[in-house]
Amino acid sequence: MPEAVSTPPRAVLFDRDGTLVVDVPYNGDPAAVEPVPAAAEALARIRAAGVPVGVVSNQSGVARGLLAPGQVEAVNARIAELLGPFAVWRWCPHGAGDGCACRKPAPGMVLDAAAALGLAPSKVAVIGDIAADVGAADAAGARAVLVPTPATRREEVAAAAERGILAGDLLGAVALLGFRP
Repeated sequence: MPEAVSTPPRAVLFDRDGTLVVDVPYNGDPAAVEPVPAAAEALARIRAAGVPVGVVSNQSGVARGLLAPGQVEAVNARIAELLGPFAVWRWCPHGAGDGCACRKPAPGMVLDAAAALGLAPSKVAVIGDIAADVGAADAAGARAVLVPTPATRREEVAAAAERGILAGDLLGAVALLGFRP
């Protein structure tokens, strides 16, 4: 495990599905929300340092007609209920072929969230479970940490390990960013 950076970021943005909560494909049901192990503790460490947390999430189910925006908002509200308040929420309703600037790995959501928090993207970190999360952070000029799941491709894990931005779980990710108990 690489050493933690010397200066923690001034905000941390999390991917939603597969990172903060167990990935239920195209989940529109708040009752199906289940935080991943240690999500609450990881968020508490960051919040204890006075650092805001936010969410940046692709929600292509809206573009595909599988989810209504209200369902995404209801799931987000349930996450906040279970894991505490988030300073910023950004989610992209577009599909992969829509050419938007917000869908990760594009930087739009990260840039917008950083601006909403009054921060330069270089002062922000993004924690996610796939290369699109890392790519969005890189494209925005933010820090990135990859916390792989069984759905993460091996080459994504290898690339993150080579860069020193790989963590085994959320607690490891926040420790890598300088947030320790």
